[in-house]
Amino acid sequence: MSRILYGVSGEGSGHSSRATEITRHLLTCGHEVKIVSYDRGYRNMSVEFDAIEIEGLHIVSENNRVRPLKTLWHNVRRGGRAVRQIKALLHQVRVFQPEYVITDFEPTTAWLAKLRGLPLISLDNQHRMRFMKFHSPPCLMMSRWIAVFLVRLMVPSPTAALATTYYFGERKNDRIFLFPPILRREVIACMPRNGDHHLVYITSRFEHLLAILKSFPGQQFIVFGCDREGVDGNLHFRAFSTAGFLRDLESCRSVIATAGFTLISEAIYLGKPYLAMPMVGQFEQQLNAICLQELGFGINANKTNRESIETFFDRLPALQSNVMAYAAEHRLHGQRDANHAIKSKLDALLAGGLSTAGARVC
Repeated sequence: MSRILYGVSGEGSGHSSRATEITRHLLTCGHEVKIVSYDRGYRNMSVEFDAIEIEGLHIVSENNRVRPLKTLWHNVRRGGRAVRQIKALLHQVRVFQPEYVITDFEPTTAWLAKLRGLPLISLDNQHRMRFMKFHSPPCLMMSRWIAVFLVRLMVPSPTAALATTYYFGERKNDRIFLFPPILRREVIACMPRNGDHHLVYITSRFEHLLAILKSFPGQQFIVFGCDREGVDGNLHFRAFSTAGFLRDLESCRSVIATAGFTLISEAIYLGKPYLAMPMVGQFEQQLNAICLQELGFGINANKTNRESIETFFDRLPALQSNVMAYAAEHRLHGQRDANHAIKSKLDALLAGGLSTAGARVC
């Protein structure tokens, strides 16, 4: 069995929920795993696993738009603390002596693997942007180029790349492997049904959207992510809890949210139509929304306005029919373990003595 250093991005909850399932599997197989993460990722995973806290990169957004200057300043002013935590990490790594590094879009561990000559496995959804062929509008070509450049910068030349996706395009080389999204066991255990509410999930200040939703008095919205509780007209604000969120997700009519990969994947699995509002300035969310609409499971709302929400409600029956048919088929085939394929491939890579020599992905 192997000693594995597992770097997990702390931005949002998607990375840590995916890494939790993989870490549980690795520990069950007898591997020794040490998690490296920050913020929400560290808080989520340190409860259950041996974890090291570091400083990580953050995106600052307002009204669903990335704010580059605020993002830069937010990260720069945390530089001193980041240096101290990296020194502490290096000491613990020398003691731990990892044989493999897995990264879920966490750059510190990825670059550490490169500098120490350790086999590096990327396990995330970001690498489909780098290693999978897909179409995007000409107006997004610059954003696409920047996104691919940032993926290369964050994770230098992984030895092997395991990428999760709900849209399967052609692979660019033989070292990239595509798999369905990794699902939490709590999601797999859900029993989806149609209730009377729409689930709304926002991860930053998005008052513009809330004002629009209030103009649909005939619809009920359960809202997460606003750090508040209570009722305001047809808006029911909930404090976040995993059990409460999943209960409202499995019983909702649809999901209205930013275009994060994990929530879209979970909604598709549970047969929920999705109104995706990709964050302006973040190409990955643009791609998520494009693929979602192309599959017929939701709408890509490039502009958050009343018209886009009206269109979504008008098309809800057709979207629901499409996604429920897909979900029924995949839930039937995935009852044993929806994550079996990617776990098996990871096991094979670790058992095969994955080497850094001549095996890196270009």
